[in-house]
Amino acid sequence: MSKNALTSLLGIDMPIIQAPMAGVSTPALAAAVSNAGGLGSLGVGAMNAEGARKVIRETRELTSKPFNINVFCHAPATANASAEKAWTDWLAPVFAQYGATPPATLGEIYTSFIVDEAMLKVFLEEKPAIVSFHFGLPSKDYIDALRGAGIKLIASATNVREAEQVAAAGMAAIVAQGIEAGGHRGIFDPQADDDNLGTFALTRLIARKFDVPVIAAGGIMDGAGIAAALALGAQAAQLGTAFVPCTETSIDAGYRRVLLSDAANHTTFTAAISGRKARSLVNKFTELGRSSEAPEIPDYPIAYDAGKALHAAAKAQGEFGYGAQWAGQAAALARELPAAELMARLEAELQESIAGLRQYASR
Repeated sequence: MSKNALTSLLGIDMPIIQAPMAGVSTPALAAAVSNAGGLGSLGVGAMNAEGARKVIRETRELTSKPFNINVFCHAPATANASAEKAWTDWLAPVFAQYGATPPATLGEIYTSFIVDEAMLKVFLEEKPAIVSFHFGLPSKDYIDALRGAGIKLIASATNVREAEQVAAAGMAAIVAQGIEAGGHRGIFDPQADDDNLGTFALTRLIARKFDVPVIAAGGIMDGAGIAAALALGAQAAQLGTAFVPCTETSIDAGYRRVLLSDAANHTTFTAAISGRKARSLVNKFTELGRSSEAPEIPDYPIAYDAGKALHAAAKAQGEFGYGAQWAGQAAALARELPAAELMARLEAELQESIAGLRQYASR
């Protein structure tokens, strides 16, 4: 397939990026995607610096190709002991159903990259080819340091205002995250109104306004979706849910089972699991979060401390419905395949879709 400015810059053969998906992606997955000509990614936002170093090195053992490392740039959480106690008290009866009790206190289980000097140091030492940002941007000093180390930088945006900040910061590409996307909304300020822009609209708006290459993300599951994104002006497509059931991911049996069932036709947004808006398969936790009796949800990622504990307690009793089963709106198109085989199918479907469009144009 012919290259464009972005694929040439990133050193990839196909305009396909595997979304980072913290807690789902693995070195084996990222390496398989990169070895197949796309850009594999690892989400390290839920790891400490040495954990990130470990997976970077493990991935390098499996591929000599470029891969992407993703971090979270959210505002650090504000602890609120009374709100956190109210939340765990409210969850206590659910924990009790599974013979458990909530954590006595909740903590900020992830460190935002914007204050994580240890993570920055690891990146400067390990020099991954690409680092990407979600939930916002780090400081200019961090950006300058990473760029000075020869690392290419990418950031996500959910609206044109955020894209302006990404472009102004000199990012190599903008990930246009549409409302269809699974997982956490990348919105910079979770208290601000969400424009709820779909992938098609957002991709086109950004591609028309900025010279920075655009990566379309959200609801793209097959080659036809990739072709559509390219037609709208994107130079690559980022797929997350499409890769979740790949054999190399770290998802549990419950997540895999529900993603490959009719339940994949039903997704919803919830903040109850983590403290921040994210698209999930409808499950017991998303329904719990819809209760009118629910108290104020603690800040992200403090709420995630309780969410993970409840999932672990329920899972120990064979109930998987309290997990973070993130999935996009087209999740029902997911296929359980090794990543290399999925990449081959995506490439074939993309070529078929492009050929079909050319045939239509020649009429």
